[in-house]
Amino acid sequence: MASQSRPASALETIENQSETGKPMSISSLPRTVTKKLKTNLVFRSKWAELNGAMGDLGTYIPIVLALTLSRNINLGTTLIFTGIYNILTGLIYGVPMPVQPMKSIAAAALADPEFGVAEIMAAGILTGGILFVLGATGLMHLVYKWIPLAVVRGIQLAQGLSFTLTAVKYVRYDQNMAKSKSGDGREWFGLDGLILAVVCACFVIVVNGAGEDEHQQEGTENEAEGEAKGGINKEKVRKIIASLPSAFIIFLLGIIFLFIRNPKVVKEITFGPSSITIVKITKSQWKKGFIKGTIPQLPLSILNSVIAVCKLSMDLFPAKIFTVTSLSVTVGLMNIVGCWFGAIPTCHGAGGLAGQYKFGGRSGGCVALLGATKLILGLVLGSSLAKGFWEFYCCSLESS
Repeated sequence: MASQSRPASALETIENQSETGKPMSISSLPRTVTKKLKTNLVFRSKWAELNGAMGDLGTYIPIVLALTLSRNINLGTTLIFTGIYNILTGLIYGVPMPVQPMKSIAAAALADPEFGVAEIMAAGILTGGILFVLGATGLMHLVYKWIPLAVVRGIQLAQGLSFTLTAVKYVRYDQNMAKSKSGDGREWFGLDGLILAVVCACFVIVVNGAGEDEHQQEGTENEAEGEAKGGINKEKVRKIIASLPSAFIIFLLGIIFLFIRNPKVVKEITFGPSSITIVKITKSQWKKGFIKGTIPQLPLSILNSVIAVCKLSMDLFPAKIFTVTSLSVTVGLMNIVGCWFGAIPTCHGAGGLAGQYKFGGRSGGCVALLGATKLILGLVLGSSLAKGFWEFYCCSLESS
């Protein structure tokens, strides 16, 4: 399905060299790979890439927070490992490839009080192991060829509708993340009221609903014509509005409101990383993790985290090559490694990629920047950020 004339990603550079029958010399290999990695991190626009980095936090933060508060997931460890994942995927793919929590495993954990840390990690390791095997053996490519395009588009539509309905629920009702339940209806006024949420949502729609790159290019002639006539250049105004980093502005707004709403949150933050330990998993926990976590998660991971992401990536970035093999392997490795240390099971996702792209992310530098921020927060502040994250989320992030 992918065009063979496009340049390969960094992960495939060595493979492509060997396929041509002209292996890379040992001396040129480091230089070639380093050049490719640097290219993958080049920012198209600093503000746009920074804004794009915020595009998936509306999904990442509530799930991670819910598991941290209700199932004692180590937030510091999760931030460190997901930060590393973000940096590596940015280096490898050169696009804003998202790193998201595995939603079916998270849902199973939040629905069952007995589904604890060990079961969550067992589910993540098993899911990652299966995806790694499917990718390494080439079986994922066969699945990719068999799945009709209509199914892929249906998955993308379902994800978009699911995120929309969840966002509406979070805006309308107070959320008890520790119990993963919705509370009473949210007040209209206040720093976490409905009015603020509606204003933030309208701001995002006005800014990011202004058009796509193609439309901006079409507007060049209109701009010149408008200037010639001496009238008000609406196209120029539209471009100024579209250039505003809406997600980043709301992010800063949330930080400000966080300290206004609860100044004492500063006292709850402590310096230093959380202790990282290897998770011990019993035979019964492996079994429960597989039945309640891996089995429902696997179809979603194959369809949304690998196949839909591959298709959407090729649609958004036709100048690059993406294979289900490499995507399946990276998702597998993330979980085979990180889950042993208590990091939340993660994957890629079509919704996260679309969100980061819509907000301006175009390069691997977008997610690498996000990853570096997560890594620093995890190392410097650790799990003490949980309370602050929740206050911040209530203030503004849910509306974006």
